[in-house]
Amino acid sequence: MAGLTPTTPTPESLTVHGASRVLEIGFAGGVNFRIPFELMRVYSPSAEVQGHGAGQEVLQTGKRDVTLLDLEPVGNYAVKPTFSDGHDTGLFTWEYLYFLGDQQAALWQQYEERLQAAGAQRDAPMPDKAGSSCGHNH
Repeated sequence: MAGLTPTTPTPESLTVHGASRVLEIGFAGGVNFRIPFELMRVYSPSAEVQGHGAGQEVLQTGKRDVTLLDLEPVGNYAVKPTFSDGHDTGLFTWEYLYFLGDQQAALWQQYEERLQAAGAQRDAPMPDKAGSSCGHNH
C-alpha cells in the first residue's frame, strides 16, 4: 500500500458526520460507504491496535462513543484521523477505508466474536497498559 496503483479505489467525496459518528466516503463508480467511527477505531491499522505481528492485536473496548477531532489528509492516498480518546497513529489508506466499508458486516461480527472469546464487554474501558513495550500511550 505504498502508493497508488491502477486498482486503487479513488474517493470522490469524504464527509465527517459528527452527530451520527460516521465517515461517509464515496468512491468512483458510485460506491458509497458510511463507516462508523467506532469501527474505524477498533480496526485502526496502527501498531497500537494491530500489534507488531500476527497474534499481537490489542482488542479495543469502550469505543462506541468515540468521535473524530480531526481528519488530516496524507498525500493523495490516505487520511490520518485523530480520535477523541487521543488515538492518532493510524493511517487509513483509500484501500483500507474501502475494505472497512465493504466488509463492515463481517468485521462487526468478527469484533463481537473476539469480545466474546476474551470475555470482554464492548463498552468496558480499556485496561491500563502502562509500561507497554511498543512505546505508545494506550
